[in-house]
Amino acid sequence: MSKSKAKKPRLEEIEKQETFVSSPTNTDVVGSDSQLSPEFIQELLPSAERTALLYHLSFLCLGGFPKLERMIRDQAIETQMLFGSSEAVLLKCAGTSSNLVTSLFPVLIKAVEKNKPKLAVIYLEKARTWIKDIVRAVDDMVKRYDKQTQNVKTCTSDVYQEQKETEEKITKHSDEMKGLEDALVKLKEELMKNDSDMEEIEKRIEKSTQELHHLIINNRSYGYSILWGLFSFRRRYNNDAILAKQAELNSLVSEKNSLRNQGWNIKIKQTDLQLKLANCKIQQGVIPSPVHLKEVQTCLDQIRHILVDLKKFWEKVGVTLETLKDKTFVGDKLIEYLEDMKEEFLNSIEDAKQYWKRFGVCCQRAQGIFSIQSRTAYKFLEVNPSALSEAERNKQYESIMEKLRKINPEDLTRAAITA
Repeated sequence: MSKSKAKKPRLEEIEKQETFVSSPTNTDVVGSDSQLSPEFIQELLPSAERTALLYHLSFLCLGGFPKLERMIRDQAIETQMLFGSSEAVLLKCAGTSSNLVTSLFPVLIKAVEKNKPKLAVIYLEKARTWIKDIVRAVDDMVKRYDKQTQNVKTCTSDVYQEQKETEEKITKHSDEMKGLEDALVKLKEELMKNDSDMEEIEKRIEKSTQELHHLIINNRSYGYSILWGLFSFRRRYNNDAILAKQAELNSLVSEKNSLRNQGWNIKIKQTDLQLKLANCKIQQGVIPSPVHLKEVQTCLDQIRHILVDLKKFWEKVGVTLETLKDKTFVGDKLIEYLEDMKEEFLNSIEDAKQYWKRFGVCCQRAQGIFSIQSRTAYKFLEVNPSALSEAERNKQYESIMEKLRKINPEDLTRAAITA
C-alpha cells in the first residue's frame, strides 16, 4: 500500500492546481508521478482555433476564384466534420474512463476482495474489450487526420497551379492590352498628322482657288479689250495658266479626298481597337488578381501543419491508452495467486483507477474544445465571399488577423483547463 499512498498526495495536489504539465520527451504521459495529466491537450485549443481562422482567411481571399472557393469550402467542411468526429471519440474515451472508474473497477475490486478470481477475470476481459474499442477509434481518427492532411496538401498544390495559370492569363492579357494601347497611340499620332495635313491642304486649296478665280477674272477683262487682237498671245497665256491652276486645284482636291479617306480609315481602326481594348479590360476584370492566392497557399500550408499536430494529439491519446491499458492489466496475472497477492492486485487497480479518472477529465475538456470549434468556428462558410464588398472583406480580414495575433497557446490552454 506504500506505493499507492505515496502517489495520492501528488494526485490531490495536481487536482487542486487544475493544471497540466507538458513533457514532450516523456512518451509515458501518464505513467510517472509527475505526469498524471496527459500532455496531449496542451496545444489542442490554439491549434483548433488557428485551423478555423486560417480556413476563414483562405476562404475570404478566394472570392474571385469560384473553383478554389469550392475546394476550400470542401476542405473546411471536412475538417469541421473531423472535429465533430473527434468530439465523439473523446466523448467515448471519457465515457469509457467513467465506466471503468465508477462501475467496472469497483466491482472488480469487490470480486478480488471476496476471492472470486473467475469473476475478476470476466471483469478484466470486459475492461480489455472497452479499451480495445477506444484504441481502435483513436487509430481510425489518426488515419482520418492523415487523409485530411494529404487533402490539404493537394489543395495547396492546386492553388499553386491556379496562381500560375492566372498569372499567365494576366500576363497574356496585359501584353495584349499593351499592344492595343500602343497601336491606339500610334493611330492617334497618325490622325493628328492627318488633321494637320488636311489643314495644310485646305489652305493650299483655298489659295489655288483664289488664284484661279483671279486668272479667270483677268482673262475676261482681256476678252473685252479693244486691243484684243494685238494681245491674243496674252489670252492664250492666261488660258494656259487657268488650265494649269485648275489641274493644280484638282490635284489638291484629290489629295484632300485621299487624306479624308485616310482619316476615316484611321478612325475606323481606332474604333475597332478601342472596342478590342474595352473587351480585353472586361476579360481582365474577370480574371481575378492572384495577389491573395499567395496568402491562401500560406494559410493552407499552416493548416496542413496544424492537422499534423492534431494527428500527433491523437497519436498521444493512443500512447496514453496503451499506457493505461498496461496499468489496468498489470495485476491480471496475479489472479491465479489472488489469495496471496490480493493487496498488490488491489493496489494496481487503484493506481489504474486514478489514471483513468485523470484521463477521462482530460478527454472531457478536449471534447469541449472540439465541440465549440465544430459548432461555431465554421459559420463563415454560410457566407458567399464573392458577395462581400471590398470594405466588408477588409473588415473581416482585419478581424481574423487580430484574432490570430491574440492566440497564445499558454493562455488558451489555461483558459480551457479552468473552464
